Amino acid sequence: MNCDWVQENIPLYLYDELADDARHELEGHAERCAECAIELKAMRVLHAEMSGLPQLEVTPNLLASSRMRLAETLETVQQRRGWRWTLDPLALLRQMRFSPTLAAVIFVVGFGGGIGTMYRMSTAMHAGAQSQQEASIAGIRNIVQEPGSNRVRIDYERALPETVQGSVNDPQIQALLVMASRSTANSGLRMDSVDLLRKRPDDPAVRESLVYSLRSDSNPGVRLKAEEALTPMVKQDVRVRNAMLEALLNDNNPGVRAGALTALATVSDDTSVRQALTQLAKEDPNDFIRQESSRVIAQTKSAQ
Repeated sequence: MNCDWVQENIPLYLYDELADDARHELEGHAERCAECAIELKAMRVLHAEMSGLPQLEVTPNLLASSRMRLAETLETVQQRRGWRWTLDPLALLRQMRFSPTLAAVIFVVGFGGGIGTMYRMSTAMHAGAQSQQEASIAGIRNIVQEPGSNRVRIDYERALPETVQGSVNDPQIQALLVMASRSTANSGLRMDSVDLLRKRPDDPAVRESLVYSLRSDSNPGVRLKAEEALTPMVKQDVRVRNAMLEALLNDNNPGVRAGALTALATVSDDTSVRQALTQLAKEDPNDFIRQESSRVIAQTKSAQ
């Protein structure tokens, strides 16, 4: 962790928008780094002054959706930042002026550039071929897991029906399962695919697909399976947390709402979660949701 990252994330830290592990790392860095400690202290003062101003009432729905858009925007900014030197050669030259070591390795980088270009071309060709292969798939017909094993058989169609077999951890199998999870025609197929995908919620593509199923699938059984798979990720992934908040506030199935409430109880100290639970405890028409929200809020206050 470097000073740039710490100073960029201090505002998120002060507003409790960082995951627990990132918060601990930022605090530990600030204890060791005098410059970052000064920056953190100054931002604390500013935060305290801003908090003293009158605040508009924000609904939990608006807060959750705003946080999700912010997280997606930050990811885009971080990806673009990696191309700064490529797109701005003057920035690289300015850095070389103050870094003789960097200038010394330019020759090595230039020599390796040819090999790197060949590797990137090969990777791009492979990705293009894989995209073409996925685009030629007309649909998923059937998913069968071999009893007592980790192997899966998927029947799918191109010009003619085709079948692929392999482990649920195989990238091709996972890609087909993700495709099946968004099949609009067959809810049973979506149920089977999500049931298998929930074994790999740590994979970013799989997790994104499960979030999509929780937020968008018309079948409550599919949403429940996706919710169950995502529950362990609520603490560490803000996007998962926001999807759970949306389910709690907006889902029309009581079981899905109850599951989201159970998952969010583990992060009840989160600002938007606490605000949503406070609102639900006062006015939700569902007795269980209203009573359980009150219980979680009371438990959170007693733990503070």
